[in-house]
This record gives sequence, C-alpha cells and structure tokens, in this order.
Amino acid sequence: MLRPIIEFCTSNMHFGTDEIMSRLEQNPDYDVIEYGCLSNCGQCNAEPYAMVNGEIVSADSAELLYEVIINKIKEAEAWDQLDLD
Repeated sequence: MLRPIIEFCTSNMHFGTDEIMSRLEQNPDYDVIEYGCLSNCGQCNAEPYAMVNGEIVSADSAELLYEVIINKIKEAEAWDQLDLD
C-alpha cells in the first residue's frame, strides 16, 4: 500500500491546521507536506482544508478536519484491501 500523502497550505494555518499537521507528522506512515500555496485560495480563505492523496478535504474546524483526514486515509486503505483480495 502506498503511504498517504497529506498536503497543507501555509496560508490556511490561521484555522489551526498547523496543529493538525503537527499531529499527523507524528505518524511515520504518513507523508505530510506543507506548501506555501496549494492554489485553492477561495476555499483556503473560507475553511480549514487539506489534500489527501490529491483529493481536497475540508471541515468546519481544524479538529473536525483531523477526523476527516483520518477517515479519508482509512477509506483509501479499505479500497487497497479490496484490490488485494
């Protein structure tokens, strides 16, 4: 299975996504990347968001975003398991 790639935009950190990024970096199975810009400015100004394996995920708060990211990773892992069976 490929390692999940979780990307964050520096401009979105005012929502508290920097704390979420730090939490996710603690997991050695995740590739967590911070960019100066992910070219998604409208959403970036409106709500906490990140990209998981190239797919945008967002939530009403940074804490909820963490849950959304974890669920998206679990979903991808489940699909990978189906492909292996």
